[in-house]
Amino acid sequence: MRAKQPLMRRIVVAFVLMTTLVSGLFALSIVAIVHLLEEHLVSEEMHRELQEVLREDLRNNQAPRLDSSTRFYASSSAAYAIPEEYAGLAEGFAEVVDGDQAFYVYTQLINGERYLLVQEQHEFEAREKALFSVVLAGFLLSVVSAWGLGWLMARKVMTPVSRLAQQVRHRDQLHPLAPPLAPEYADDEVGQLAAAFDSTLGQLRHSLERERLFTSDVSHELRTPLMVIASSCELLEQAPLEPRQREQLARIGRASEDMRDLVQTFLQLARSKSNATAFVASCSLQQVVDEQVEHWRPQMRDKGLAFQLENAGQDSGMYNPTLLRTVLANLLRNAWHYTDSGQVRLVVEAGGFRVEDSGSGIPREQHEQIFQPFVRGEQSRGEGLGLGLSLVKRICADQGWSISIQDLEPSGSCFKVVLHGGV
Repeated sequence: MRAKQPLMRRIVVAFVLMTTLVSGLFALSIVAIVHLLEEHLVSEEMHRELQEVLREDLRNNQAPRLDSSTRFYASSSAAYAIPEEYAGLAEGFAEVVDGDQAFYVYTQLINGERYLLVQEQHEFEAREKALFSVVLAGFLLSVVSAWGLGWLMARKVMTPVSRLAQQVRHRDQLHPLAPPLAPEYADDEVGQLAAAFDSTLGQLRHSLERERLFTSDVSHELRTPLMVIASSCELLEQAPLEPRQREQLARIGRASEDMRDLVQTFLQLARSKSNATAFVASCSLQQVVDEQVEHWRPQMRDKGLAFQLENAGQDSGMYNPTLLRTVLANLLRNAWHYTDSGQVRLVVEAGGFRVEDSGSGIPREQHEQIFQPFVRGEQSRGEGLGLGLSLVKRICADQGWSISIQDLEPSGSCFKVVLHGGV
């Protein structure tokens, strides 16, 4: 897997690597050129000295006039016998290393005779070391300078990108009146990125607004037929009906109430947070619990389930009745629906509640997926679309509450809701 490195670090590393490569090639070129020039110049100088010795000194029977670091050898003279280590050298310039010492040797063949000049390299070695030290220091300095300059350039390049990221992260870009980002940046790559953000966020705002309006309109339109159904049920209750008919009428009435609560929930979720009247916290947790227990106890009994209410703590918060009722009703309906035998337990705590059942349970790998829209468990039943728990999750996120799921032994599930939004 490729390591994820910050873009700023990658810019600095690329800058340093490029400088290292260029500076290294430049330093090696200097060393190579100096070596070639040294060989050429020393060869020319030793050739000139050897010619002077042959033309002037030896011809006049004089000792070679050379400095103390240069020695003369000739195969035609016993006084200047050629040492064995130099005897096999080819004509021209050569370097000979003898232990810790190095010598320049220039060989010339004239009429079958071999003449040599041997010069110590102490002075040249000192100059070479000084030059190499300067080149190495320059190379290291260029690398360090490249790191500092690359960091400054990367920081300058990344500043507008970081500012754009901060604006996108902290500014409420989904607000209809949020100003565009692109005008704050130059017409470059960062400006194009800001324009892309503006375009994408604009489409997202438009989609959310359409969804909000659609939900609001549908909720409003459904109120009228629900009122007709409710009033019709009230009229039918006064009529002489058989027990079976009254049971069906009661089911219609309960379904109408559930639909009315659901419509009210969607309507409030579609409204803007700025509309404070839509989110009035006017009831306690205990009030909603008592209401739902009274509503669900007969249905639990009819299915043969034991329905228990346990008070494990006193909650003093006040909450939105419609949203809290929808969360609790969906969790109880889910427990009733997926529990064939055993019990359903509602535990009220300080700051929240738990709904526990002895049903088939939910596999651990599906704990996160079960809250997604249109996702149903492996033991799904009925004609539901898998939107109940998704709606619960959405309400909790909207109100600042949290919901979690745990497995129970030997079977069953526990849904825990923590009401952080209580006042």
